[in-house]
Amino acid sequence: MLTIPTVTLNDGIRFPELGLGTYNLRGDEGVAAIVAAIDSGYRLLDTAVNYQNETEVGEAVRRSGIDRDELLVTSKIPGREHGYDEAITSIRGSLERLGLDRIDLQLIHWPNPSVGKWVDTWRGMIEARDQGLVRSIGVSNFTEDMITRLEGETGVVPAVNQVELHPYFPQAALRAFHAAHGIRTESWSPLARRSELLNEPLIADLAETYGVTPTQLVLRWHVELGTTPIPKSADPDRQRENADVFDFSLTHDHITAISRLERGRLWGADPLTHEEM
Repeated sequence: MLTIPTVTLNDGIRFPELGLGTYNLRGDEGVAAIVAAIDSGYRLLDTAVNYQNETEVGEAVRRSGIDRDELLVTSKIPGREHGYDEAITSIRGSLERLGLDRIDLQLIHWPNPSVGKWVDTWRGMIEARDQGLVRSIGVSNFTEDMITRLEGETGVVPAVNQVELHPYFPQAALRAFHAAHGIRTESWSPLARRSELLNEPLIADLAETYGVTPTQLVLRWHVELGTTPIPKSADPDRQRENADVFDFSLTHDHITAISRLERGRLWGADPLTHEEM
């Protein structure tokens, strides 16, 4: 079994440097895939109300036989459940579907600025944390200005901001902002799904240099940047490959070269305009 190192969040919680994305892992096959990941050493499991698989994630936690305190389960509040009271109700609904007594990391899935309720949602999450329903609270797809407003109006800084991040979109300015404010960057779509990233000549050449796969090279790049990638795979062998990135390091020049592949967002998911309910 692999050991995935942890870092300490700004609220004192230990947080893995790599986790499992569970989008589209549903049904019995989804449960089995998540259990296999836990067996391989994964301790961070990322789900959301809109993924429609919180039940499967909770079942996998129970079937795994791993002490509950060793696992960190993340869920996310959807746009249709924004608001102070709505956020608390959403969290209780997630707990019921998960069959767990707490959520380890609760995120706002998207800010949805046209709705304008994300600050009230944040206040509801603070209350849920104070009630013991969740341990850590954070956001997803938030900008620097949005996070600054959250802190200014509530005094509470998110522990995590989960954002699109990969070599085509390394988000250097946002990562620097996070570092200055003690916020952990978490990377969704860390391998730039449905793109040619893993076939880039630079990636292939560097992977050969280090004696690893292109996937491992890119995931190690995330680790070197100080971010937590959450790659998704239902295949146990691929899961183990994805997590086996903690026994080598990249040179500064190679990290920089990979970051120079930058193109920008791949799917137009700009939090100032893109909204999900």
